[in-house]
Amino acid sequence: MKKIKERMDESILVCVYYGPNGERLIQRGCKIANMLDCPLYILTVDPKPFDELDVEKSNYITRWKQLADQHNADAFIMKDNEKRPVSKVITEVAREKGITQIILGQTAQSRWEQIAKGSIINSLLREIPFVDLHIISVSRYLKNQDGHFEKGIRAYLIKEEEHYRLIFKHTKDIKFEGIFFKECGTDFNNGIFKFMRDKETLQVQVNEDIVTDLTNVEMDTNLSSEDNYL
Repeated sequence: MKKIKERMDESILVCVYYGPNGERLIQRGCKIANMLDCPLYILTVDPKPFDELDVEKSNYITRWKQLADQHNADAFIMKDNEKRPVSKVITEVAREKGITQIILGQTAQSRWEQIAKGSIINSLLREIPFVDLHIISVSRYLKNQDGHFEKGIRAYLIKEEEHYRLIFKHTKDIKFEGIFFKECGTDFNNGIFKFMRDKETLQVQVNEDIVTDLTNVEMDTNLSSEDNYL
């Protein structure tokens, strides 16, 4: 039986998309909801039907549902086979649930895309202007169970034959821009490169400046020291 919330005048909605940043957004939403002792909802939107999702995406949804149960969220909402703009779906759920605060991850849109099409944030501000929006950027701190990483720094990947090379200066040849987390205690550039691709946050392994595979690395991305503050 779920605990009855005391503050019904506040209600939190966390919007997540595939990638390691989703769990961090849920943790942040849970923290705020616990402080306010108010209802918490978690929403994800996908244009494909649920039974057509690949294994990786299904695993993310399973994990998000587990987190929702662990933190006594009022509901995990999956809007699949959704053809409407994401902002319209978020607005609909926000109105249905009486949401007062929405937590979103940093958008993957480029500046030009925002100018041409308008960002999700701008759409939400027009549709539901009296809801507070929390925009959570990609964390510059990362740690896992096995060890610690240094503070993240801006970095880039360029394509070289069958692999990618990590560089720290912006050039016209870059393929991806992101944050590099160097492993502590190593003289070489070994660690994790975190970046956005097709509106999904990915983190890939770097070994001595080289990335051989853009497959996402599963890690226990615990909340960092900067997440101790709202």
